[in-house]
Amino acid sequence: MQSTQCNFNLTESQKKPVITEASNPLPRAVLRPNSYMLLDGEWRFAVDPDDHGLLEQWYLGHDYQDVAHWPGAVEDHMRAGREDSEAFGWQDKIVVWYEREFTLPAKDPDSGPKAMHQLTFGACGYETRVWLNGRPLKTIEGDETHVGEYTSFSYELEEDCLQPVNRLTVRIADTMDAEIPRGKQESHVYKRGGIWYQTYTGAVRSVWLETVERNRLRSRVGVVSIVEDELVRFNLTTRVHDPGSYTLRLQIFERDGHPVEPVAVSDFPLRLEAGQKNQRVVVEVPKARLWSPDDPHLYRLVAQLIDSDGHASQIEAHFGLRKVESRGCCVYLNGKPIYLDGILYQPGTATYQEMERHFYAMQKLGCNLVRVHIAGVDPRIYNLADELGLLLWVEVPSPHSSSHRSRENHRAEMLRMLALIETHPSIVIWSLYNEDWGAQDIASNPETRQYIVEMYHYMQINHPQFLVVDNDGWHHVSLEGRLKSDLLTAHLYTPDLTRWRELLDGLTKGDIEGVAAFPLVVGDPFFYRRQVPLVVSEWGGFGFADYGGPTESEDRSERIRMFKEELRRRSIAGDVYTQATNIEEERNGLIDPHTGELTVPEGLLASPKRQPAETTTG
Repeated sequence: MQSTQCNFNLTESQKKPVITEASNPLPRAVLRPNSYMLLDGEWRFAVDPDDHGLLEQWYLGHDYQDVAHWPGAVEDHMRAGREDSEAFGWQDKIVVWYEREFTLPAKDPDSGPKAMHQLTFGACGYETRVWLNGRPLKTIEGDETHVGEYTSFSYELEEDCLQPVNRLTVRIADTMDAEIPRGKQESHVYKRGGIWYQTYTGAVRSVWLETVERNRLRSRVGVVSIVEDELVRFNLTTRVHDPGSYTLRLQIFERDGHPVEPVAVSDFPLRLEAGQKNQRVVVEVPKARLWSPDDPHLYRLVAQLIDSDGHASQIEAHFGLRKVESRGCCVYLNGKPIYLDGILYQPGTATYQEMERHFYAMQKLGCNLVRVHIAGVDPRIYNLADELGLLLWVEVPSPHSSSHRSRENHRAEMLRMLALIETHPSIVIWSLYNEDWGAQDIASNPETRQYIVEMYHYMQINHPQFLVVDNDGWHHVSLEGRLKSDLLTAHLYTPDLTRWRELLDGLTKGDIEGVAAFPLVVGDPFFYRRQVPLVVSEWGGFGFADYGGPTESEDRSERIRMFKEELRRRSIAGDVYTQATNIEEERNGLIDPHTGELTVPEGLLASPKRQPAETTTG
């Protein structure tokens, strides 16, 4: 196997690393000091148009006629080398199979006798089944079919299933089902065109084999900091095959390695049964330096699970300490009001390297916030935002229809995302829904509103480190006059400056209707009196087909400048320009999607230093 990504020595000073693909080639945020082997590259490939593969037991042997590169979208793999659209187009359901061999590598000699092999998919979906040498595998959670396409999942490989040369078979199924989380991919409800994009699914991230300990910490860490009490709450997950007594040891270092000694060390004795267990522990970090866009200070966590023989498994992650609050009409970061200069970002089919260029470019535009629009992205991008000091607004990829099943799928996707990305100080806002997608009956169906209320309360209790938006853009939920959203957001689109001023005046005056496309609040009556921050979470769109407004770069820059000036004059907590790059038919980007070059002046979306929103006048 190849050597792992950065494995910091606990006694030597290290320069602060930048998490890039070169230093962390695996699409995950938590580092594990072990050996791994990427299984990316050429795989045998076949489309199963009539879904006969399971019945015909392709996992026991099949004559694959095509090849495909993993990672890559099913759509691209079906299209490769074929001229007629029927060869790769699909309107309802698609089933494809991948297969390859790999030589079993020797276990890491430093891993000890309690080591095993683990197979991990960075993301794959929507439904994935895996066989090793013809035997079905189950995920660590016990699922024979993994559901979801935005987060990673793993399989532990038993020794009796492994051979010197192994055959790995993967079946992927996806549909146009509107009740599963889709984001902006087309479905039976929303067809491709305009703001809806081609599906991009299947083998979309790397797959790798690695050596792990039988008794270990999983590659997920949650961080909740309450900056006033100098305590950090860590959520960790243990995976144990051998029940017994263990010690969970946490060591916290300065990220740049100075001083060399840890700033905090704590041991926690645990008695663990076989299986998986979530555990919260608390560590005191006196006089901690806080994370912010102006000072993105990071610490390094080294977490070890030590058994009674002294054998330790280890993971590493960086984290930052910060507190975000919604108070009155301002958003506060670390107790100080901050204006959110945001931009909407839709990664689409961008590669990791392209997304990295986009993030540097968005910062050059003057943004301190990036709204990652209802999409799952490579986890290394969250690391990059932590490094750069960019605030992130993330969103659960939405279903396209409202039903009990779609809400169950939505909740499951949200929990999968939370488990893997709650480490990052850059992530400050979560959206449950956007513009009623997947919640179209929010104004008329109490069950839909009740689900949103329950998820909002769940996030408040279990993930207080985030601000939560219930349904971004309009139709926020009010219960007994209390908004079930930490921000009152509005999507305001007009290319006309006079109309823009009218919309902003109505919004800041407290108009609930006649501002956005639909009323801002549904449910019980809600009376705006500056008790919740206002955020114009989408505006602009200049250049979009049939929308109007400027299309040339110079004219667009001047229009953006004038629109931003109007925002700055009012009691608004932040804004999000639409959008960063062009994608399919949405031609309203400010950044070249491939090179990352700006098509407008640097700093165009930045706000100058100004008084907090509550002291400004409309």
